[in-house]
Amino acid sequence: MHNITFISTIHNEIGKCNSIELCKIIEKINPEVIFLEALNETYSKYENHLFTSFGVFHKKLEISAIQYYSLNNSFEFIPVLDNGLSDAFEKKYNLVCDNKEWQKLIDNYNSLAKEHGFEFLNCIESIKLQEEMRVLESSLLNGHKLEIVFNEEIESYENSMMNNIYSYCKNNNFNSAIYLCGVAHRKSIIEKIEKFNSQEHLKLNWNVFGD
Repeated sequence: MHNITFISTIHNEIGKCNSIELCKIIEKINPEVIFLEALNETYSKYENHLFTSFGVFHKKLEISAIQYYSLNNSFEFIPVLDNGLSDAFEKKYNLVCDNKEWQKLIDNYNSLAKEHGFEFLNCIESIKLQEEMRVLESSLLNGHKLEIVFNEEIESYENSMMNNIYSYCKNNNFNSAIYLCGVAHRKSIIEKIEKFNSQEHLKLNWNVFGD
C-alpha cells in the first residue's frame, strides 16, 4: 500500500529524454496515481480536449508522456504545486547565464541528458553535476540578496509538493504511484523523502528510480 516511485525528469524534450521514453518507464511501473510537479492549470480542460478529440499532445514532456500512458491505462492525475516560482528564478538565471564556466557546465549536462536520457537524470553523476552548478551559481551571486530569496522560495516550493502528496495519501488508498519532478530538485527531494517519512505518522513506501 502507498508505494511511490520518485522519478526525476526535465520539462522539455532533448534526445533520449523524450515523452516516449518516459512513458516506457511509467508503463513498467503501471501506477494508479501520478503525482506531477505542476499546477492545476498546467494541463487545462481545453488542452485535454485537444488531446482526446484531436490527438494534440502537450508541449510539456511529462504531460505528453502521461497522455501516451493514458491511451491504454486508467489512473488518477494529481498536480502537486500550490504556486509556481516567482520572477526570482528568472532573475537568478539572468545573473549567471552569461558566465562561460556555467555555460560549459550546463552544455555538458544537457549533452549527457540527450545521449543517455532518464538513466542519466536519475543517477548519482547527475546529482553531482547539479551540485557543481549550484556551487558555481552561489559563487557568482556572491551573497546577493536574490540567492537568499530564491533558496527560501525553493524550500517552500518543494515542501508544498511533499505536503500535498502526503495529504492525498492520508485520504486515498492505492498500491502504486509515481512522482515526477524536475531533476534540479532531485537531491533535495530525496532528502525530504527521508525527513517526511521520519516525521509523518503515515509511512509511505518510497522508491527512488535509478541509483
